[in-house]
Amino acid sequence: MNEQLSHLVPVSVEILLLRANPVGTWHYRRVVTSLNRGESPDEAVRRASGVTAEATSTVVHSTSWRYQPEGQVILTYAVCPDPAADLPAIALTDFQLARGSAPSAPSPELLKVENVVAHALRHLTFLVLTDPVVGEALTRDPALAAGFDALRRDAVPLDVAGGLRPAER
Repeated sequence: MNEQLSHLVPVSVEILLLRANPVGTWHYRRVVTSLNRGESPDEAVRRASGVTAEATSTVVHSTSWRYQPEGQVILTYAVCPDPAADLPAIALTDFQLARGSAPSAPSPELLKVENVVAHALRHLTFLVLTDPVVGEALTRDPALAAGFDALRRDAVPLDVAGGLRPAER
């Protein structure tokens, strides 16, 4: 979807296509799409990323949502591993989570795509530890397993809000 037109659609679906290299460095691509008539967000993500509903080695998971002041809701999904790993991707170097200013004001004042990617990776790291089906799919590939191991090893405890850091290499 054209970024300039995204404000015209009340609900947008943001897809973060994630991959890790063998040393545990994370990369992402970001795709934004809208819902076709009668299409669920899950279906829109699969359509836009080329993942079938029967895929067993790729995880499609909703990780967050946010409201834009223009009146738009953005649903964020992680797709891991990126089914088009040959396409250019952005290295994730900032693993900081964005936070609101108070317990009753959860929306951060400034939110960068990198913050959303870090949140999605934190979410998937939690699932690797707690969901056997997702965990098996996300650790089947050695590079992804190394990436999640680095996040688990160097992250603040998952029950405490905090940033993720890649392993020191």
